[in-house]
Amino acid sequence: MRRKHFGFAAGAIFLTAIFFMTAGSIPAVAGNPWGANYFPNVTLTTQDGKQVHFYDDLLKGKIVVIDMIYTHCVDACPLETARLVQVQKMLGDRVGKNIFFYSISIDPTHDTPKVLREYAAKYHAGPGWTFLTGKKEDIDRVAKKLGLYSEPDPSDRDGHTPSVLIGDEPGGQWIRNSATDNPRFLANMIVGWLDNWKSEQSAKNAQNAQAAATKASYEQAPRIDISDKGRYAFASQCAACHTIGHGDKIGPDLLGVTNVRDHTWLVRFIASPDKLLAEKDPIATALFRKYNEVNMPNTRLTNEDVNELMSFLERQSAAHDKETSETTKSSAVKTESGQPMR
Repeated sequence: MRRKHFGFAAGAIFLTAIFFMTAGSIPAVAGNPWGANYFPNVTLTTQDGKQVHFYDDLLKGKIVVIDMIYTHCVDACPLETARLVQVQKMLGDRVGKNIFFYSISIDPTHDTPKVLREYAAKYHAGPGWTFLTGKKEDIDRVAKKLGLYSEPDPSDRDGHTPSVLIGDEPGGQWIRNSATDNPRFLANMIVGWLDNWKSEQSAKNAQNAQAAATKASYEQAPRIDISDKGRYAFASQCAACHTIGHGDKIGPDLLGVTNVRDHTWLVRFIASPDKLLAEKDPIATALFRKYNEVNMPNTRLTNEDVNELMSFLERQSAAHDKETSETTKSSAVKTESGQPMR
């Protein structure tokens, strides 16, 4: 999977992320030809060991959010899954009632139900999100029908594109988007766009509903100042798993990390966490074990991006240290002024 430099034009982040599925994928048209005669009804196995039929049990009559992952991925899958966890939390109890999440493994030999169950627990995936495995040929067939299949590429060690497919099976409407996009944008699109489309009767009205939902999602999505490349890098690549000063999430709180870790080591760890882990670096290994053996993704940041991110983390730590120091001095002054005169 290839990561592009963070400095792209404002507005493109959200508005160019959406696109209708193209050749080999499911086109969006009026009516519902994309049902039992289109989707394979192959048998898959859930993380709980239950066998289900892809169309009859997972798609029929439902609004669905589907992505393809594999649990030992060191590139975008960890970020992809963490991002969808954020989306699931935003959707609340609608997930499992009228919206259903499915993550299908593209490495079923390794990803047994037990492995998938442990993976879901590590990321705190909630009810209504099913992780699936099965026969490789069946999964490839499903991926091709969904437009989520990627041809094996020796030059790309990850082997797939981090995309999410959002669909309204009863309405026959489907859309594909980046799975690592802004979580609020994805949540708004799932609720607003699909609900609007479901209520419309004509293709023209459906297109208007999609345009309105897209505009609303963009307007409501949290704004990220992309002129501050370090802040944008953190928000887009790190915030799904880390906070700065708000405690551990999937990974550790990063407040003060630039004070306690060697600069050279930290730069290398941000750029190539998988390499340090493969080399059995003691700090990387300890972090991996402490945080439930969740792989920190290698998001292919450029040197400039890493430097901008480091600068942002340093500024956050410095601001916190300054605030703490001023609070301490203020408390000391108040204590002295409150002491009785002798």
